[in-house]
Amino acid sequence: MKKNKSKLWLIEKRIVIPSIVIIAIVSILFAMYTNESIELLDLIFNTLVNLFAWGYLWYALLIVGAGLLLAYSKYGKVVLGNPTEKPRYTLFEYASILVAMGVGATLMRTGMVQWSEVAIDPPFGLEPESMDSLLTGNAYSMFLWSFQTFAVFVMAAPAMGYILHVRKKSKMRISEACRVLFGDKFTNGLGGIVLDTLFLVSILAGAAVTLGLGTPIVTENLAELFNMDVTFLLTMIVTLVWVLVFSFSAYVGIDKGIKRLSTLNMYLAGIFALFILIVGPGVFILSFFTDSVRQLFSSYIDFSLYTNALGTDGGSHIESHTIFWFAYNATWAMLHGVFAAVVSKGRTIKEMILTYLFAPTLLSWFATGILGGLGVERFVNGDVPVLDLVRDGEPVSAVPQILASLPFPAIIIGVFTLIAMIFLVTTLDSTTYTIATYMSKQDMSKHAPSKYLRIFVALVITVLALTLMNIGGLAPLEVLSGLMGIPIIVIQVFMVIAAKKMMDEDKAWLHNVRKEEK
Repeated sequence: MKKNKSKLWLIEKRIVIPSIVIIAIVSILFAMYTNESIELLDLIFNTLVNLFAWGYLWYALLIVGAGLLLAYSKYGKVVLGNPTEKPRYTLFEYASILVAMGVGATLMRTGMVQWSEVAIDPPFGLEPESMDSLLTGNAYSMFLWSFQTFAVFVMAAPAMGYILHVRKKSKMRISEACRVLFGDKFTNGLGGIVLDTLFLVSILAGAAVTLGLGTPIVTENLAELFNMDVTFLLTMIVTLVWVLVFSFSAYVGIDKGIKRLSTLNMYLAGIFALFILIVGPGVFILSFFTDSVRQLFSSYIDFSLYTNALGTDGGSHIESHTIFWFAYNATWAMLHGVFAAVVSKGRTIKEMILTYLFAPTLLSWFATGILGGLGVERFVNGDVPVLDLVRDGEPVSAVPQILASLPFPAIIIGVFTLIAMIFLVTTLDSTTYTIATYMSKQDMSKHAPSKYLRIFVALVITVLALTLMNIGGLAPLEVLSGLMGIPIIVIQVFMVIAAKKMMDEDKAWLHNVRKEEK
């Protein structure tokens, strides 16, 4: 036992200690100067949006093109591992794991109420609260969980998967993947430390924000279910229960924890969706879903490249929100890339990219069609004043009231809460596992990160999230996470180039492919 516990401290202190110190200093400053922090970060972020909105939009669209080019080129057939071995997971298990990591509980919130924020402040000169604005809002909700988002998530994975499963490098880090570009001196020196520290700070902050933003989805529904108020004590209890579950899942590993929870949640989500269609306004939901898909396809380029440079409609919700969404997604790009690389052993680069592009996208569209359609129908028929609730507070506060308006409200709210909890658990235990992998000094091509290190990471994320929720500091940290997406975008471009260069050096499209693909 002593020997196993000692593995906890087999961490790369050069990047872990600076990361923890930076997070601690930022958290203390947020606690002391919360309002000032929010104002300063908002000013910086809004300035960057005004200057580089066009750049974020083109980046997200071009990264989709880069993914498709890589997948359908000669590099797409390269196997991440031994070409003679079968993939680690079946296609359903693999897709479920990527969906659980890529989507998370946030989809439960945005899917049901994101349309309302667009309906209140619509783009393209639409009249607020009109039927066209409601439809555009739901199509925009689908757009947020589309190809740009998941291309941002996956495009660091080819380089990370290649160094882990093909080149068998012991360190699972961004700096190691960029060694082929910048050389040994940069990678082993200050440059490598800066890259890896930037990753850890952004992901620790992002994980805390995810835990903090995901908690209200559960607490609001529990409060509705048991007729109680949402208090910090309830928030803390929910968070601690989450921590116990995702810590245990991370402790037992991917196969016994993350994989089983991910596949279970796919079945639960499918049953829940079918149940809503049967007991709820199923015909309306299916019809509205069809209209939303039509609107999404016809407006996809409009959503993707809309800056409203001429200010023809005075500005709307989607201009700044789309930029923030892509910047925040970029913060998570490296984490998703590292985790996707770990679970993609035996998969080709084409299989990895296309699965991550299409599986989460299709599930997200389906979920938004069901949940968004339900929310819109409840509003249109006057059952739930969704837009008034959104104006008066957080959009998530409308979720339990929408669910409670259906038959068997206790069952529906209970199952919805359970699915949201499992989604967040799978996201956070994937995050915990990946961060522990990144911190470890063990040979990651041969060993999983120490179980004790995974628990340590879970505790760090939890303490940070609870501290910030208690002081009301999640708002500045959320904006900070979005700001940190800027350098991550540059790093992601380096990762795509590095993947190509490594495969060129090894002529991997000739030597590391399945026999029938040669």
